[in-house]
Amino acid sequence: MDSSTNSLDDVSADSSAEFPDRASLMEVRLQAQEDEITLLKSSLADALRRIRLHDQLLPILKQQLIAVNPGAARVLNQVCGSDGCTSSRKLSSSSAVDGIRHSAPRVRRNSEKLANPERQRKRLDKKAASSANLLTRSPSLENRAKDLVASAGSPGSRRGTYSQGQSIKMFIRGRPITMYIPSNIQNYEDLKMEPPSERLELDWVYGYRGRDCRANLYFLPSGEAVYFIACVVVLYHINNRTQRHYRKHTDCVRCLTLHPDKVRVASGQTAGVDKDGKPLQPCVHIWDSTTLVTLQQIGLGTFQRGVASVAFSFADSGAFLCVIDDSNEHMLSVWDCNKGTKHAEVKSTNEAVFAVDFNPSDSTNIITCGKSHVYFWTLNTGQFTKKQGIFGKYKKPKFIQCFVFSLTGDVLTGDSEGNILTWGKSAADVKTLGKGAKETFQIMRQTRAHEGSVFTLCTLQGGGLLSGGGKDRKIIRWSADLAPERECEIPENYGAVRTIADVDGEELLVGTTRNAVLRGTFSDGFVAIVQGHVDEMWGLATHPSQNIFLTCGHDRQVCLWNTEEHKLDWCITLEDYGLCAGFCPNGSVVSVGLNTGRWMVLDLLTREVVSESIDGNEQLSVMRYSPDGSFLAVGSHDNFIYIYNVTESGRRYARFGKCNGHSSFITHLDWSKDGKYIMSNSGDYEILYWDIAAGCKLLRNRFESKDREWASYTCVLGFHVMGVWLEGSDGTDINALCRSHSETVVAVADDFCKVHLFQYPCPKPKAPSHKYDGHGSHVTNVCFTHSDSHLLSMGGKDTCILQWRVMGGGVGDSRERLASVSASSTSTSSPEPATS
Repeated sequence: MDSSTNSLDDVSADSSAEFPDRASLMEVRLQAQEDEITLLKSSLADALRRIRLHDQLLPILKQQLIAVNPGAARVLNQVCGSDGCTSSRKLSSSSAVDGIRHSAPRVRRNSEKLANPERQRKRLDKKAASSANLLTRSPSLENRAKDLVASAGSPGSRRGTYSQGQSIKMFIRGRPITMYIPSNIQNYEDLKMEPPSERLELDWVYGYRGRDCRANLYFLPSGEAVYFIACVVVLYHINNRTQRHYRKHTDCVRCLTLHPDKVRVASGQTAGVDKDGKPLQPCVHIWDSTTLVTLQQIGLGTFQRGVASVAFSFADSGAFLCVIDDSNEHMLSVWDCNKGTKHAEVKSTNEAVFAVDFNPSDSTNIITCGKSHVYFWTLNTGQFTKKQGIFGKYKKPKFIQCFVFSLTGDVLTGDSEGNILTWGKSAADVKTLGKGAKETFQIMRQTRAHEGSVFTLCTLQGGGLLSGGGKDRKIIRWSADLAPERECEIPENYGAVRTIADVDGEELLVGTTRNAVLRGTFSDGFVAIVQGHVDEMWGLATHPSQNIFLTCGHDRQVCLWNTEEHKLDWCITLEDYGLCAGFCPNGSVVSVGLNTGRWMVLDLLTREVVSESIDGNEQLSVMRYSPDGSFLAVGSHDNFIYIYNVTESGRRYARFGKCNGHSSFITHLDWSKDGKYIMSNSGDYEILYWDIAAGCKLLRNRFESKDREWASYTCVLGFHVMGVWLEGSDGTDINALCRSHSETVVAVADDFCKVHLFQYPCPKPKAPSHKYDGHGSHVTNVCFTHSDSHLLSMGGKDTCILQWRVMGGGVGDSRERLASVSASSTSTSSPEPATS
């Protein structure tokens, strides 16, 4: 690792707060504008298609209606003119649509036809005469024609009666999406939605936030390790392997500290925003680790952006709490823990601040450290005075990463140069500075400790010291006089040492920069007891018959987890990052789609790649096997769905065909229960249906698919899940959904850190749901286990996987429920589940 990489690691914990990433903001804005342009193009193409259909139908319908209703012909003449609709408008709409969606030969054929209006009129008259004969023989056709005229005349209506049944229109960003009502629904308007009888209870949290946070791992007398990830503070019993969860935070937890009584805990969170983009107020919670009851909420409405560091006082048995916020001035404040009131406040520095703590023997003395500074604060009658540590003849490091107090009262700091510096008071230098000179804090000793940064220091009961290194990944034990006694190196795949917690003087807990918690000793080495991803996650798949699931993400890791034992079974690293995954129905292999258009099939037992292929050069978004495992559908961002024949128990793949018809990237797809058809969604909110058995043929008449049964339901757009969308949604508010195997509930992953549980089917707008917190970032995916006993949800940037236990619920088929949904509902969300 070179020095530049090391310096990036040094500032990882506070770079986002100190240096706003304007480039990232501009990229987000640019992406939003590109998405808007894509949607506008799609809307234009849709409008032109409607105009063309409208223009083609009216001349025929005019002739048809003349035979039964001469008054209708006069109305049509007023709207379109005596010759139906003008050739010029028809030519423009037809040419535009064909230029977007069809090949050049078809454009030429249409142009040749329209270039001769007389010939076109004779052809339409001939069709009209034939239709008039049909109307004479079949009165029902007359009614259908009238319905078509009515629906064509009101294209913006919410609802229209079509020739073969009813349909509902929902609108996303102004674009109408037609949903056809299944035949078993007699009266759509009388349907009433209610929340599902099933509920979720948080069962397990996978992951730990070590990549950008410090001093966030402690050991409790109860035998539990306390740490955090996303919005959850986890209490993990290291021997019993059980978890409890503190869940009162409303956004990502950023810092943690333990009270001198070893029972109370203080945790601070970031500000975040709500679903409307309004900032949420950060605060600190003081809570009891035994009962998980919140004792005090500190600083609501006071801190800016978030809480960076917290510390309890020691000399007065933890009566005060010190807080550093994430504002530009990094405000330093002291609070009365019992009353929740602010005792004092001061601007600390515009530079990044990494740590704060009270002097254990004097609560009026506070130390802060960070970028190029160590400050010694004195609090007197509500006022702060500051003295800066003097480096003198020693090289001033770029970052002071951490500090502790020795038994003698000295301050020991670890810095980015790999040194441990011992600080002490020096008498006033009257000779140099003259009368009035004050005492200063200077470096008394420099001890070379690590190659690269010293990320953490931990004092031991006997006066010894532990230090954790960044670049060298070493843990070193020092005597009270800073003589090295023992050392060990943690494995490279776990990253650098982020923080250390002492268990019993011999056994240690170690948090790492690659989001793992290790347990071990210098003699026996260290093993991981908590592991997680280290970058944004998107791919999630559950095994068809076992209690295991697979995840993949931007960290290029593919991980297989066990839901019963709550552990990582295995993990491999790929050359590119994975975005989607799917298990073969026989359960022996799993396919993983990558960001390069490449996909591979892994054997679950050997972890070897048994097959791989490349489809296009854009990222893949869906990997889905047919119910019998004979086909694999690969959805890509190049707008195509690639279909493969699967043989040899999922180990051999041959291209069968390609579904070509979407005008934007594929987002979701599902197979029908008979394995012959596919339903797919795209980035411009299209719902298309495909006949795979007929050669990947696009089904033009979507009405014919309204009663088709689907083996899975992950498409976010469809009649059966229309009610999961909130009014005013922009189309990206829902990232994923998953129907349970029992077909009674559907889980939804939204863009506002929430997991929802709806009744399935859910075909009416504003359907009530149960809503669950826990994630600190957009929820990218959800999936039920094979028995529907648990639901898995994964966050994006929070790198957190939550395992929910599905509670309650009755037995019933979705078709029966769809026909019998009649109970009224008075609530749109459930209360938060009790903290486990």
